[in-house]
Amino acid sequence: MVRTASFVLLLAALPGFTGEVRPSYTHSPPITDSIYSLTVDSAKFPREAFVYLLDDGVIRHEADGRGSRTYRQVVQILKQTGVERWAEHSFGYEPGRERLTVNWIRVVSLTGQIISDKPGITQDADVPAPMGDPSYVERKIRRMSLPNVRPGTVVDFSYTIEEFKPFRPGDFFTGWRLSPGTLVRRSRLVLDTPIGLSPRVIARNLDFHPDTVIAGGRRVVTWARQDVEKIEPEPFAADSNDVDQTITIAGAGEWRDVGAWYANLARDRYAVSSTVADKLSAIVSGARTLDDSVRAVHRFVAKDVRYVAISLGMGGYQPRSVADVVATGYGDCKDKATLFIALAARLGITAYPVLLSAGGRVDRRLPSIFQFNHAIAAVERPSGRLYVDLTAGDVPWGALPIADHGQFVLVVHPDGRTEEDVTPQEDSNAIRNDLLLDAVLDTTGFATSRVEMAILGPVANSLRDMFGTSMDSAGRASFVRQAASNIFPEAEGDSLTMSNQLDGGRGLRFRFLARNGRAAQLAGPVAILTLPQARQQRDVKPLIAELLARPRRYPIDVAEVSSGSGTVQLRIELPLGWKAEPPKDVALRGPFGALSISYGQSGRTLSVAIEREGREGILPKTRVLDLAKWLESVAAAEREAGSIVISRPR
Repeated sequence: MVRTASFVLLLAALPGFTGEVRPSYTHSPPITDSIYSLTVDSAKFPREAFVYLLDDGVIRHEADGRGSRTYRQVVQILKQTGVERWAEHSFGYEPGRERLTVNWIRVVSLTGQIISDKPGITQDADVPAPMGDPSYVERKIRRMSLPNVRPGTVVDFSYTIEEFKPFRPGDFFTGWRLSPGTLVRRSRLVLDTPIGLSPRVIARNLDFHPDTVIAGGRRVVTWARQDVEKIEPEPFAADSNDVDQTITIAGAGEWRDVGAWYANLARDRYAVSSTVADKLSAIVSGARTLDDSVRAVHRFVAKDVRYVAISLGMGGYQPRSVADVVATGYGDCKDKATLFIALAARLGITAYPVLLSAGGRVDRRLPSIFQFNHAIAAVERPSGRLYVDLTAGDVPWGALPIADHGQFVLVVHPDGRTEEDVTPQEDSNAIRNDLLLDAVLDTTGFATSRVEMAILGPVANSLRDMFGTSMDSAGRASFVRQAASNIFPEAEGDSLTMSNQLDGGRGLRFRFLARNGRAAQLAGPVAILTLPQARQQRDVKPLIAELLARPRRYPIDVAEVSSGSGTVQLRIELPLGWKAEPPKDVALRGPFGALSISYGQSGRTLSVAIEREGREGILPKTRVLDLAKWLESVAAAEREAGSIVISRPR
């Protein structure tokens, strides 16, 4: 798991450090620390709740993976919201392999006078496993409540985490971001390693060079900056930017070393006992083909073996045995992948464990087990390799949940050989929402509609699972009631049916009636027909103002602007003699997507056809004016389509 945070000063690197430091809890003279002279005039920072006077850390690693991290933060509180952020602290650590020491935690005045020299309340506690989605972790939390934190005070604390039992010798991973989202008066990161250890370091967008000192058999690298400005967040900002200044550090190994280590941990976990073999026979008893059998195994592991996250010591990386998983009926991601691989092997199908970071991004230049937080399986089939996530019970065979798309992965062979690969990336246009509506409008402005919705993508997978397993009659009634009111206000829904065509690529289809919904408002000789999508519009003026408020710094993530595709087909039978006065047809197309809207009336039937198409990619920040114009054009077209004037006979 990636460990990225705003780190603080390593106590052991402070001048004159000779051993454990215990703060003197006195209220006499001010602390003579030059950091306190960096306090700012709060009137010059009206938008900030707090600023960092110091955000500083020193990381020490040994060749065998042992090490320590001591951090110090000094924070000036400017507003009450800053009090809420910094009056409570929690420090997490893994007791089986780490030791936590809180060196000091205190509240001082702007001149360094001690106000509170220790927390008012301290509590050590285990991290409880939530009941609904249990996650069992070997982790403790030390919570501390500080008294007397208020605007105009400074919170100053330092803590050390010592790692004495590394999971994998020589493996570590640490991240650092120079700007944590507000002004930082002093930022420093120190990396202390033996000369014989050459960690991998990726520095991104830095406009300065570190200092390196070699002495006493050790190499000390220091990155230091003064007055690191706040970087304002921007809408639709892409990850691939040249703005954020970060430093990422990992051990000196290779990806093949990580794969071989995991293969050794899992080597004896695939054995299939007679009990498990009997279970497999029962699972595939109704299958007629090999494909039917492997699908049945997938269904059993994904749906019938309950997912429980387990991260207890080495159990965070070493899977449990197949026999244990079947006997208990639960397992975490690597347990479920191991079970599936073992059962597939009994069917003559080759499958391998796969390590990845679900929903995250792995830097391929920094091999480390800590970059991974998930395990799935790779299945070798005549048509090609297929990736399956056994924790995603709502995702059909052959598909992956969205968090697994386009991810760098390690495919681990039994002998430790390791392949580097990337999972398939689903096209944004594969995420679709289609609506077909046939309505009859009466002379009072109410309509009864026959509705068909087709949904394809992650939402469809979740709905299918919800309808198939956990939704009772009351839940279905609530669903159709909400769906009907989204068509026209006050509509009552009934006659709900669902058909699952996800495996055929045609999505999940819902059909229902939306009765007596208020579709039009009568106003003298006209009626104003409000189409269903009109109530989903938002005012884009504030968003555009934010885009243009200052010079753009980040590139633009197009998928964030318009992801997914879909159509809306509306056919509304109007009362006799009513005639629509629709807007002009719309055809917008550009790098941010496509939108077309067409209108027509044949006899009493008013037709509206809307089609949207998403885009993907990264555009340079210089296209921000094009983005603003696109948003304005789409909003104007949707606004005109939202309300159609219909003339009524007198």
